[in-house]
Amino acid sequence: VQLQASGGGLVQAGDSLRLSCAVSGGTFRRYSVGWFRQALGRERVFVAAFKSSNQGTYYADSVKGRFTISRDNARNTVYLQMNSLRPEDTAVYYCAASPSVISSTVTSQTAYGYWGQGTLVTVSS
Repeated sequence: VQLQASGGGLVQAGDSLRLSCAVSGGTFRRYSVGWFRQALGRERVFVAAFKSSNQGTYYADSVKGRFTISRDNARNTVYLQMNSLRPEDTAVYYCAASPSVISSTVTSQTAYGYWGQGTLVTVSS
């Protein structure tokens, strides 16, 4: 399974951006896909996830109400729509996938076995 993240860029605070994660090499609908981010000098943290077979979406408290994760099974792609961006959202964003994520581990990096290369989002104040 391979993941390709894209859509990052430089925006101003308050702007919107949509990230894409294209998944190939597996049966897409069977995979849960998550987004994580890592700011410079900080640990990588959970942002959002969409469980396989439409079993639900999950968000970090810091992005609830601003970010929306969605998936297009026809395009084998997961999107992260980011609105009302803040400077603290600046980070490299990674998408990750797993065929065996359960609800109690969906926010854990260790639950995901496949990772994309990351896309940089920079939000200026």
